[in-house]
Amino acid sequence: MKNNKEEFLIIVNDILENETFQNLNFYKHHYGFTRLEHSLSVAYKSYLICKFLHLDYRAIARAGLLHDLFFYDCESSDTRPEHHIWIHPKIALNNAEKLFVLNKKERDIILKHMWPITLTPPKYIESFIITLVDKYCALKEWSYYSAWKMLIWGRFSLAYLVYLL
Repeated sequence: MKNNKEEFLIIVNDILENETFQNLNFYKHHYGFTRLEHSLSVAYKSYLICKFLHLDYRAIARAGLLHDLFFYDCESSDTRPEHHIWIHPKIALNNAEKLFVLNKKERDIILKHMWPITLTPPKYIESFIITLVDKYCALKEWSYYSAWKMLIWGRFSLAYLVYLL
């Protein structure tokens, strides 16, 4: 019997081995984390939640990796498209569909991962889960960055408490 990490890697192996996908490692995403690191974190945590809840852990693992599949620096106004926060799910979906065959649930997960900022609500429970896990991971990445800054400055911070969660 395979453990969770082995099973997860089997499910997403074709994505992880894709050369275009691997380019996400060259893009900073949140506070020093690469887009690949962020996507792996979102995908694996979502996979574990869905596996525990007996939901579609395969779809969420794959879509979790692809939810931020875009190739520009989102922190730079020079490279970031206008309205990035609202349009990047559609950009990610278009990029993912060029590389992989996606089912309806995977499409919905990618397209709706920024809900409620994007107005159309998710259709599947897995899509709701990815929205929450994505926000959790972004907060965790921010808190990790902020905690290190606070430790360097010699201060205890709320960010450090969030990091410990």
